[in-house]
Amino acid sequence: MSSGPVVAVDPGTAKCGIAVLSATGEVIYRDIVPTEMIGEAADVTAQDHKARIIVIGGGTASKSVLQKLLAFRDGSQVVQVPEVNTTLLARSRYWEDNPPGCLLSLLPAGMRIPPRPVDDYAAVVIGERFLEGEDGS
Repeated sequence: MSSGPVVAVDPGTAKCGIAVLSATGEVIYRDIVPTEMIGEAADVTAQDHKARIIVIGGGTASKSVLQKLLAFRDGSQVVQVPEVNTTLLARSRYWEDNPPGCLLSLLPAGMRIPPRPVDDYAAVVIGERFLEGEDGS
């Protein structure tokens, strides 16, 4: 668990979601950055928000993204958490924040595809898992 904000990263091959959550789970910041910039982006974001821990999902592209993070941060400051179903949960979160219009609302929720990438929402889910103690340890 963390006593301060955490930076969460949803790793990807071309782009990564990044989010900052307070110790109580409030979403402070969300963005999507190119994967080649994730190490520096996560480090600067952590400094800006005084976060000591960076949390990364353990799924797709996590090994290469982890190496990019470790170029800027000590290994004790980076924690991996399970990434199972984060994309589905991220889509659901997107629609909570951006309710579908009349026509889209007629589609079952599982068939709605957001009009933009939701990697930032996936990072939020990863951060919440860490805060809830699901760090895989």
